[in-house]
Parts: sequence; C-alpha cells; structure tokens
Amino acid sequence: MTSSPAVDVVVVGAGLSGLSAARNLVALGHSVHVFEANDRVGGRTLNHKLDGANVDLGGTFVGPTQDRILALAQETACAHHPTNTVGESALSWRGRVRRYSGTVPSLGVGSLVDIGRLQFKIDRLANALPQGAPWDGKNAAELDSHTLASWLAAQHASQSSKDLFAIVAKTSWGCEPAEISMLYVLDYIRGCGGIDRMLATKGGAQQEHFPDGTQTISMSMAERLGESISLGSAVRRVEWSDGGVAVSAGSRTVTAKAVIVAVPPAMRSRIDFYPVLPVEHRSLGQRWPQGVLTKVYASYERPFWRDNGLNGQTLSDAGPIFATFDTSPSADGPGILLGFIGADYARSYDRLPPHERRLRALSSFATVFGDDAMHPTAFVDQRWAGEDWIGGGPTAAVPPGALTRYGSWLARPVGPIYWAGTETADRWAGYMDGAVRAGERAARECLVTVENRD
Repeated sequence: MTSSPAVDVVVVGAGLSGLSAARNLVALGHSVHVFEANDRVGGRTLNHKLDGANVDLGGTFVGPTQDRILALAQETACAHHPTNTVGESALSWRGRVRRYSGTVPSLGVGSLVDIGRLQFKIDRLANALPQGAPWDGKNAAELDSHTLASWLAAQHASQSSKDLFAIVAKTSWGCEPAEISMLYVLDYIRGCGGIDRMLATKGGAQQEHFPDGTQTISMSMAERLGESISLGSAVRRVEWSDGGVAVSAGSRTVTAKAVIVAVPPAMRSRIDFYPVLPVEHRSLGQRWPQGVLTKVYASYERPFWRDNGLNGQTLSDAGPIFATFDTSPSADGPGILLGFIGADYARSYDRLPPHERRLRALSSFATVFGDDAMHPTAFVDQRWAGEDWIGGGPTAAVPPGALTRYGSWLARPVGPIYWAGTETADRWAGYMDGAVRAGERAARECLVTVENRD
C-alpha cells in the first residue's frame, strides 16, 4: 500500500478493546477509523431493559485489581454497585439443596480438604508461570498436554472436586473440563490473581456490577469518536506492506499507517490478509475457539429469596443453570436473578425453541428458590454462540497443545498489523478489564509505526 493514508490507524472491532485503543490514539492526537461488523458497539457487552431495570447480557461484573475498566467507568460516569451478598448462598448437589457461606460450598470435610489441596497446588503452579509467557514456564509442555479433566484425574481428585471444577469450567470458559488446556487454565488463574480472586464475590471478580449497563461504557467512548466509527461494516480484507495498510469493509476501503485488529482470535480467520499472515497466525485462529455460554435473566416484583435469608448466589451440579447471582437494583424490586448455562448444556439449550428454553431455565431457578421462581414478570436469555461476529463466549476455551505452540503469536505484531481483544491481555484475560488493557497495549505498540511514518 503506497497511497497516502486517510487516517493514522484503522481499528477493527468496536468492543471495549477496540474502542479503548481508538480512544487512546485520539487522545495522543492521531486520527482513527473504527469498523464494526455489528450494528452496535460494545462487543461482548450488551445492555437490555427488563421490567425497567438494566441487565447485562454480556460482561457484567468487576472487582479489585481490575483497575483499567474501573478507571474507564469512572471517566465515562458509569457507576458500579456491590453485588448482593447479604444472606446465605445455596447449593443444589446430588439432588439436595443446602445452604453455605463463603466461596466454597459445604461438601463434607473430606471434600473440603480435597478441594483445598487442589486449590493450593493450582495456585502454586499458576504463580510459578511467567506473566504473559506461560509457554516459557517450567513443565509448560507437560501441563499443556493435559486438559483440566486429565490433570484432576492425575491428582486423584475426588468426584465432588471434579464436579465442582466442572462448574468452574462451564461458567468461566464455557467449556467442559475435558476441552481446555491445563496450562491455559493456570495462566488464566494467574492473570486473575488466584482462584479466590477469580471466583469470589466479595473481594473477588464478581464484587460489583453496573446498574446502568456495561455497554454504556462503550457507548460513551463511541459518542466521543463520532463519525470515526462505521457500524454494520464487516472487514473482509486487509492489504498490508511496510508502507501501511488498506482495510476493506463492503465497498469501502480506508488506508492507514497501521491497523489494530480487536476481535476474538477465532474471528481473525474471517479476514482475508494479503499477503497472507505467517502460518502460526493462520493456525492460531483455528486453535483458539470461543467457549459456549448462555446467560439467563428472570425478573420478579421483588427479590423474594431474600425473605428466606438467601443472597441469590447458587451453585448446582444438575444444570442447565450452574450458577446464579442476584443483580436486583434494590430490595424494593424488581428482583432479578442471573443464571449461567455453559458448555454441553448450553449447546443443547441453545437449540431449543424459546418456550422450552424458558421452562428449563425457570425450573432450574425453582429447584433452589421454590415455585415462586416459575412466575417471573419478564424473562430473557442471550445465546452468545449464536452471535455471528462474536462466535461465543465469555472468552476463548483453548485446547491442549495450542498455548505452547501458538501462544507467543497471539499478540505478536505482523508488520503494521497489531492485535487487541481481551484474549491477548496478560492480566484479567477474558474479562472486561483485560479487554481495556489489551486495547491500551495495542495502541502503545502501534505508535512506533505511526510516528515513523509521520
């Protein structure tokens, strides 16, 4: 590409990561154009009104050390409130419902000891990994040859421990334990600051949520970028050379000094790069699949479960909903329950007609919260695997062998091509905070290319 660039940088993708990159570049005085395939901004964040209250159909929670998304929320005046933890949590396990306090449910002394043993070992292995380069860690190849399931089996984990970690896999990565690399699991946990930080509500990643909706943060950034964003514009081709890039979406082509591609790795293969990318980059897109997660919300006149001393947080070994949270705006109502359906259960659930999905989801709520849960005033589900330009969620579910073989290429620039997206972050990858971090990092990286061509 030898023609004069129309802008300094083209950004592909108007989610949190792409918009964060564009915002930072504009703040430094550079011109940008953002192409977004969907007819909205926000990527894996999506606001929805249910009984007049907002519910987040995508990214929802935020917690300590997620400094970048919190700073962005403050700048865009998007308030965050504590997730309800008043009362006891509930566990539906082996056909019985029991109550518990804290992050780890009461499964008996033997099970608790076994879970504690496994957590200690996982945290120790995770902390030993080089941040941002797990493939360089000790025994990386061996750990990457294991799935979470095979590693647990090698540790002689109890069945209760296996089933509890299965819930973690379904809700955190949208996959079964036999589908995901153990090295990837450890790196992910390291980026969160440990299992407790990753799974806890108070003091953890689910500590707060945004009553006005997380997509509001992207909308605010987009409003400031104005006409620099083209919606409904799927990028199909990127021509590149040392001289710059030409990015084509539909009948429109924009030239630039550099491009930041801020889409899930699995979506990169839908873009035709010319010349073709190195084989490692091409293979990476095929070996970095998205998880399968569906989110369910039911709204009630008021949070009736609180009358029974429950905080709305549950775990279940039965499905289809494996975990729930109370995201009600207030004790006066409406009462809102959020449920997560992941992996094989989500694959089955997503194929059902709407009335059957609703019945199964509400029946799952009713197992813990009683018959009142069968009669919501409103209901909605969001099947992320059916989103054409996102392809699943909440993040990637990387299989064995991929991280050691292709991980070092995940964010490695190719000429004037740079990569963003939450999966490329070295801290809080898979979360909104990771998306912002990755966008800011990609913006910094491409400055060398941009300024060298000034």
